[in-house]
Parts: sequence; C-alpha cells; structure tokens
Amino acid sequence: MSTSNNAVGGVDNTFRRKFDREEYLERAREREKQEDDKFKSKSKGPPVQRKPLKHRDYIVDLESRLGKTQVVTPIAPLSQQAGYYCSVCECVVKDSANYLDHINGKKHQRALGMSMRVERASLDQVRERFDMLKKRKVPGSFTEQDLDERIMKQQEEEEERKRERREKKKEKKKEKLAEEEPETEMDPDIAAMMGFGSFHSSKK
Repeated sequence: MSTSNNAVGGVDNTFRRKFDREEYLERAREREKQEDDKFKSKSKGPPVQRKPLKHRDYIVDLESRLGKTQVVTPIAPLSQQAGYYCSVCECVVKDSANYLDHINGKKHQRALGMSMRVERASLDQVRERFDMLKKRKVPGSFTEQDLDERIMKQQEEEEERKRERREKKKEKKKEKLAEEEPETEMDPDIAAMMGFGSFHSSKK
C-alpha cells in the first residue's frame, strides 16, 4: 500500500526547463553596471559650449501679412497656417506679441545654439561701436538750423494749401451765386423786337 501511494504522489518534472539563478543574477549585475557606466560617461563628458547672445542682424517681419486674407485648412503645412511661423523651432505663434516673446525666449535661442548670457564687451569694442554709429548718422543727421528750415518750409506749404482752399471756396460761391441769379440784362435790340421797350414806368 505504501509503495502505491509513493508512485501516485511523485510527479515527473524532467521535461520542464530549469533556470540557473546564479547565472541570471550575474547578468542583471552586468546590465546595471553598463547602465551606470553610460550615465557616468554622459555626466562626465564635456558640457555643450553655446555662443553668447548677440543682437539680430535682420529685421523681424511683423507687418507683411497685415490686412491680407488667407484660406486656412487643417491639412496645410505649418508655414502656411494662420499666425507667425518659426522655422527654427517649427511652430506657429498666433499673434505678434507672443511671436516676439518666442524669438527672444530661451527655447528659441538654444535652438540657435546660443546661451542666454551676454558677452562682456571690452573698451575697444565699445569705441568701435560708437564710431560705427557716428558714421552711420552723418548722412542723415540734422542740425538745429536744418530743423528750423524744415519747420519753416512745412509752415509755408501749409499756408499755401490754406490759401488754395480759400480760393476754391470763393470760386464755388461765385458759381453758386451766378446760378441762382436770373439773367436780368437783355440785349436792347431783342427787347425792342419783342415789344419790351415800351414797358417803362411813368413815375420819374
């Protein structure tokens, strides 16, 4: 009886796959070590050098599409949708104020490869900048005398315009009066032929 019970109670597990726990623990340790090495190499690598901020050398176009109508479809590319398109960040901004905030912001400047720090200018650089601005100002610069002459010229032009307006008004008034007054003067020969010559009052 005991022999039959043992035969029934035992299960043949030889067909199942057997795993070596030590081998898999070793693999897990190696994987963790590789991940740690990757993280350390990333953190210890040289930091990305970004250029300092510099002023824009182009004019921001905010007015070219003002007052124009445009058909907008949901399948149109971003550059043809309503609003201001930023080709650097590939996004559309709905109004000009937000567009200016975007192109002056950290995300856009980083995409251009610049940090938000400004390079400290040397004394020579400041002098060069002043010289450049002075040279740029010379052709279109105005002295006080030029300004007075321009003001006088403007005043003369304004007076001339006023005088022309007054003359036009006078001419219009004369034309109106001429239209309103009936023609009372008649040629004397025609008046005699028609018999109007005898209509004189007897009172003197």
